[in-house]
Amino acid sequence: MKRLEPAAAERLGLIPPYLFQELDDIKARTKGDLIDLGEGSPDQPTPVSIQRALVRALKSTRNHGYPTYAGKLSARQTVADWYRRRFGVKLDPNGEVCMLLGSKEGVGHLIWGTCGPGDRVGVPDPNYPIYPNQTRLAGARPVTVPLRAENGFLPDLSFLVKVGPELRLLCLNFPNNPTAAVADIGFFREVVALARRHGFYVLNDCVYSELYFGRKRPPSILQVSDAKDHCIEFHSLSKTFNMAGWRIGMAVGSRELIRAMLRIKQNTDSGPFGAIQDAGAFALRHSEALTAKTRSMYRKRRDAFCEELAMLGWDVNVPEATFYVWTKTPRKDDYGFVLGMLKNCRVVAAPGSGFGRFGRGFVRFALVQSEQRLRRAARRIGKWMGKRK
Repeated sequence: MKRLEPAAAERLGLIPPYLFQELDDIKARTKGDLIDLGEGSPDQPTPVSIQRALVRALKSTRNHGYPTYAGKLSARQTVADWYRRRFGVKLDPNGEVCMLLGSKEGVGHLIWGTCGPGDRVGVPDPNYPIYPNQTRLAGARPVTVPLRAENGFLPDLSFLVKVGPELRLLCLNFPNNPTAAVADIGFFREVVALARRHGFYVLNDCVYSELYFGRKRPPSILQVSDAKDHCIEFHSLSKTFNMAGWRIGMAVGSRELIRAMLRIKQNTDSGPFGAIQDAGAFALRHSEALTAKTRSMYRKRRDAFCEELAMLGWDVNVPEATFYVWTKTPRKDDYGFVLGMLKNCRVVAAPGSGFGRFGRGFVRFALVQSEQRLRRAARRIGKWMGKRK
């Protein structure tokens, strides 16, 4: 009998194990009261009003057939209306808006639809691992764009000037995961000008835009004049409305980029379930009231956790947006520090090196536990660090 070859395709050797699956494996082996601040999965239930909207939508037989690939026109119109209210950006629901099974699949399909062998993709470092991993799987080459503390964790524009001529696509993610950095409209103007000059496209993953803590709201890259010629922006309802398991998001911007993304999507999956699109549209129509409560909750959690860490003598960067705290570890071996914290404190966090080479020496805490448990986690860490000293 002929021996079977290994089932995995060679391309899987191009990507490392997925960080959060590794964390899940470690958590499964840990006993006791575990405080999980590792994965950015909201701990709150979806608002009852959105759940009720889903129940109403389930009763419509029109939602029980195969969904269209780009999504329901009514949902796309609601996205366009929300963008106009929130960002002052006008979008055509026919061609400039596409509904997604969460932003993650959209990012992957966009990279596959626009990039291939010989292409270079600018990838921030540290990063959400989907950007470099999907680039490699598409046969393209990631070009590291460092995010350094001294530059506010924004890409150095002089570096983008240098690498711009060789790029096919630049991946951005602001407000940023994992660093919590926020880009202003001036930065986006510079990036769009470079994209025009050198002819590359820009992806901005904007899923944390509604989790901000000051009066200044994070902008959309599409607020820049003529940005739609070169840019696509992704959004998700997962964090904003505690709908992570619902898998609903959207892409907006360049018609050309949305067409390329849809070509891959049409040969891979379908649009989101129609009833979930209706419930998502309800959430966007009532976003102002719903997001205010969520922001208030995360602001209190941020303040409680950062206050406790500061009392330990930790020089903490207090985030202006997202629900992450990104800070230097007391020692350079961030992975070893995270494992030690798990073993001795039963606190889970994400090591910075899991997000790229420039994440080494940092740790990311996700504020996905109550204020009380966040304070407890910080105090456990403080007690352990005191013993180590």
